[in-house]
Amino acid sequence: MKTGFLIINYNDVESTKTLIDNIKNYSVIDEIVVVDNKSTDDSFKELKKLKVKKLKVICSKENKGYSSAINLGCKELIKDLDTCNIFVSNADIIIDKEEDLKKLLNTISKKDIGVVAPTILERGNLNRGWKNISPLMESMLNLPYIHRLIRKKYVFYKEEYYKGNTSKVDIVSGCFFLMNSETLEEIDYLDENVFLYYEENILASKIHKINKQIIVDNKVTVIHNHSVTIDKNLNKIKKYKMQKKSQYYFEKNYNNANKLELALLKVTAFITKLILYAYYYILDLLRN
Repeated sequence: MKTGFLIINYNDVESTKTLIDNIKNYSVIDEIVVVDNKSTDDSFKELKKLKVKKLKVICSKENKGYSSAINLGCKELIKDLDTCNIFVSNADIIIDKEEDLKKLLNTISKKDIGVVAPTILERGNLNRGWKNISPLMESMLNLPYIHRLIRKKYVFYKEEYYKGNTSKVDIVSGCFFLMNSETLEEIDYLDENVFLYYEENILASKIHKINKQIIVDNKVTVIHNHSVTIDKNLNKIKKYKMQKKSQYYFEKNYNNANKLELALLKVTAFITKLILYAYYYILDLLRN
């Protein structure tokens, strides 16, 4: 089976160029597709100048979010390669060696596995997936300080859970993962109703619905310069509002939240939004 590598770019051309240079000579990759998600800078123009043999650069007609860009790129790879394995990657990913990709490909070849992800090193921390928690717990996590007190206990697996070569988890990060085209088509691609955030939760829900597993390879690590693109292009309040909108959509449509739980999600999100507004208002006053 052939293998494609998909990179999503948005106003982050230098990171994208670095990643392309990182993987362009990997024999395990048959085609690299970059989707420029309607960048507001010269990303598409600059990327089109690259002379890399197996590289294809396409541009979305409009920026409809991360999931939409992934779907666009995956369909392009399937058109070119037919049935294939697909690595999906943010622009700001660093891969140490080709052997790491081969290990992930070996794992995805097992029929009951839907998604494989590496251990992700970001800002000095290891991201190895997390649990799908209840809507009520999500509401509690919306609140400052309470979030800090309970997140580690209820969201993340304990360190000893990752002792083996691989570990089964509920959800993995959307910044870098591997799946095959048959699974992608079976789940009818990613849900494009969220612009950003909670794509991972929704993808995981779709994968579990077809009775496949999500696996983290504990022996493979990639580096993620976390939220480089997001931080450059969205202010904190806008990011928060977008995140809570996606959270509500996921809980309502995929996590079986009832009306009371949905109301509680809205209330806790609103409380924190007011706190954020007050915090940044005071911060601006102090700066001025």
